[in-house]
Amino acid sequence: MRVGDEGPRITNFLTFSGAQYGKAEEAIRFYVSVFPDSKIEYLRRHGGGEGVPAGELWRAAFTLAGQRFMATESQGDERLSFTPAFTLYLRCHAAEELTHLFDRLSQDGRIHLPLGAYPSAQLFAWFEDRYGVSWMLELPKAEDPSAVV
Repeated sequence: MRVGDEGPRITNFLTFSGAQYGKAEEAIRFYVSVFPDSKIEYLRRHGGGEGVPAGELWRAAFTLAGQRFMATESQGDERLSFTPAFTLYLRCHAAEELTHLFDRLSQDGRIHLPLGAYPSAQLFAWFEDRYGVSWMLELPKAEDPSAVV
């Protein structure tokens, strides 16, 4: 199996269920408004039937800062929810960029580690946004060898 343009691709897939049910399209539109080089590729909806209400978001594809994502909504199991054990990590290139993203994304969310300087980073924050999706934003220290990745 070859991974690349001709082979399989791994894409983050977000399922909005439980407390987040009904908020997928709102979240997608919000994320696209926050990041440059972002767009909604498509929003496909259920036609109804089989216990699924007409108009429910069935499948969505969108890009954030050039990275492709997919999403769906599910009335299913209320125990399903996002967890900080899976986090979207973003390495920032400037303090202003990180601060701007933190201000937008963390609004009405839940902070795990507040925005600040840490021994491992010039600036770092870990939080859940208002939709329950977990984010880590980091401005690495210049001497951090992983900073060039």
